[in-house]
Amino acid sequence: MSAVRPARLEDAKAIARIEVDTWRSTYAGLLPDRVLLNMSERRQTASWASFLRHRPDDVWVAQQPGGGVIGFGNCGTQRDSTIRFAGEIYTLYVAPDHQGQGLGRSLFLALFQRLVDTGHGSALLWVVRANPARFFYERLGGQQIMHRPIPVGGQPIEAIAYGWKDLSAALARTAKSGDGMTGNSPLH
Repeated sequence: MSAVRPARLEDAKAIARIEVDTWRSTYAGLLPDRVLLNMSERRQTASWASFLRHRPDDVWVAQQPGGGVIGFGNCGTQRDSTIRFAGEIYTLYVAPDHQGQGLGRSLFLALFQRLVDTGHGSALLWVVRANPARFFYERLGGQQIMHRPIPVGGQPIEAIAYGWKDLSAALARTAKSGDGMTGNSPLH
């Protein structure tokens, strides 16, 4: 069984690899090719290393037993002050070969717990409308709260914000259902 834990600085390279791999596999045909082709593990590693130096507790990873990192997510204060949700899940990615094993769900719930622990009672996240993974967030109780185009590679891409008004209640429902954060759910 995979473990979910706070990320460490030495995870930056694995996080970058997963980010590039998942963007290229998920967004091929949805985002401009030049965006995907210009992604660099080296640049992403530097970016994640910087983030981990400044906000290490806001990044969580899924790790195989005795193996490497196979998924990650990060969270923090919601970035758009015009929207009435306190926290935001910025990223959530599971390596393509490890999707469908419950890792995304486990990471997602760990991020919810992190947000609650830091005083964020509600949260949202943005997802590209054409990304079929968006239904994962609906299965986890996310409500569509708005949509808008976001610029990606100079092109507007339609995105949806999913919101959770009460993170503590969402975590309690999960605990009550017995699903916990073990990674056994086949949702993602």
